[in-house]
Amino acid sequence: MDLIFEQIHIKDIEAVLKLFKEAAEKISKKKIDHWQYWTNPPIEKIKWVEAGIKNGEFYFIKNKDAVTIGMVRVLDEDELYWGKKDDLSKYIHSLVVIETFEGQGIGKLVLQKIENEAKNNGFDYLRLDADSKNPKLCKYYENQGFEKVGVKELPLSIYNLYQKEIR
Repeated sequence: MDLIFEQIHIKDIEAVLKLFKEAAEKISKKKIDHWQYWTNPPIEKIKWVEAGIKNGEFYFIKNKDAVTIGMVRVLDEDELYWGKKDDLSKYIHSLVVIETFEGQGIGKLVLQKIENEAKNNGFDYLRLDADSKNPKLCKYYENQGFEKVGVKELPLSIYNLYQKEIR
């Protein structure tokens, strides 16, 4: 499946917040306490999204028919979760696949697309985090070749930090 990353603009913030809310509701149905703050996001999370959109870091994921099937945030640095790093890394956040499209390998394809682009542009690592209360997601990233390298405690949760060397 060919995926298209379409940059998200500030006018799309309500659609982004809706995707987060739907993802939180989907996760809650699975009895996993992860991302529940997105059902009624605190102002700091809304500002985090706004900053990411303004920095050109959020993308809608679309299929060949231009149907939105998810979203992802890709950054060149992530001091909040990772601190200051000197290597060249891409940081992945907010990977959401709309429930209708789950189970089709889209998450894996998104990670591969970001990895290929990063590798072609001389980046050393892909880095991401996963809520420690979501062991299924943590295992998913490990199965995609990511290695747990740390833990980050933030006000809303404790996150496992993962990286994958791509040089």
